[in-house]
Amino acid sequence: MHNGRWGHTASILKDGGVLITGGLAEDECAELYDPPTGIWTITGCTNEPRVYHTASVLKNGKVLVSGSMTNTAELYDPLIGTWTYTGQLHGIRWWHTASVLADGKVLVAGGINAGDYLNSVELYDPATEIWTIVARMSIPRILHTATVLRDGKVLVSGGERSYSPAGSAELYDPVRNIWTNTGGTNGTRIGHTATMLPDGKVLTTGGYLDIAELYDPSTKTWTMTGTMNSPRISHVASLLNNGKVLVAGGEPDAGVINTAELYDPSTRVWTTTGSMNHDRSWFTASVLEDGKVLVAGGLNNGYFSNMETAELYDP
Repeated sequence: MHNGRWGHTASILKDGGVLITGGLAEDECAELYDPPTGIWTITGCTNEPRVYHTASVLKNGKVLVSGSMTNTAELYDPLIGTWTYTGQLHGIRWWHTASVLADGKVLVAGGINAGDYLNSVELYDPATEIWTIVARMSIPRILHTATVLRDGKVLVSGGERSYSPAGSAELYDPVRNIWTNTGGTNGTRIGHTATMLPDGKVLTTGGYLDIAELYDPSTKTWTMTGTMNSPRISHVASLLNNGKVLVAGGEPDAGVINTAELYDPSTRVWTTTGSMNHDRSWFTASVLEDGKVLVAGGLNNGYFSNMETAELYDP
């Protein structure tokens, strides 16, 4: 990449390119990765610096970036490579989640604002560019996960609530605008990952734990499913085209690691795979159209050194 960065976002555009936005970097300019050529190019700069924000690819192909140390939101138009402001959120938030719902609206949940842990939730309507406050979660959460299930509901799990990890999960129903608790996880997790598998179940990994869990939407229960070779936080998880899940990098008890492993849903077994060339945490992973996985940026064991490197994993 042209700039080292961490705490950024990566979005796969409709043309297969990857948009990298924000993070702790040298400037506010976003970058585009072109998979056929392997070339990075600078594209439009956001109107404000952003870190620990969210980026959502809308149905019209534009990218909505929201939050950070501001209540503003911006839209990136891939056709002209520019950023424009869109409707403002009702409050500042970072370390939140953003989920694109079946109707194309974007649900933003939780986060933190100047030490205040949030359970507030907002809904963005791309048609009107307006944010609307909707029902609150049962507890405040930061560094949690949010997964859109097949039935259109949103599963939120784990995270930190007022300096204490959360071991609970809840479901948001967009039709009824209500949250309901849905089974306690088998451990508290923060900075973990959640990956929806081809069968509709959700695989949760890391968060200072090496035990993985599966959430079954049909029974609303959590079950443990194999032990990773290392506990991790601030790592990445990617669903591969073969149905396996690639988990890479992150931080175990101390330091940053470059190891990777694969979860096979058919056997529920974890196996090690090739390590990355660099230790990474707080980085991004994107599954490309050819099935390879692009990892970009992050922190290494220098910790405060932003990495401009990127690499590809070939399954």
